[in-house]
Amino acid sequence: MKKNTYAAKIKRTIFSFFPFDKNRSGECVHCGKCCQLPSKCLFLRYRKDGSSFCIIHMIRPFNCRKYPRVEKEHLTKETCGFVFNKP
Repeated sequence: MKKNTYAAKIKRTIFSFFPFDKNRSGECVHCGKCCQLPSKCLFLRYRKDGSSFCIIHMIRPFNCRKYPRVEKEHLTKETCGFVFNKP
């Protein structure tokens, strides 16, 4: 599932209805990398300071709200503010 493909995105979307991994912690740092999986989202915008935001944030899809749901789906570890702690 680590691949950055449209098939992986569809799979993440289907599984977004399941709960988060209980070992997930952290918060969004507005890097925008998750909004580019596998291509840049039409709703992604950037501020002058380089941080990103979603213009439909209040109504964004579940796969956006829950990324990364589990460590297996976490493709943006280098920049993401979320981490998965080992039990």
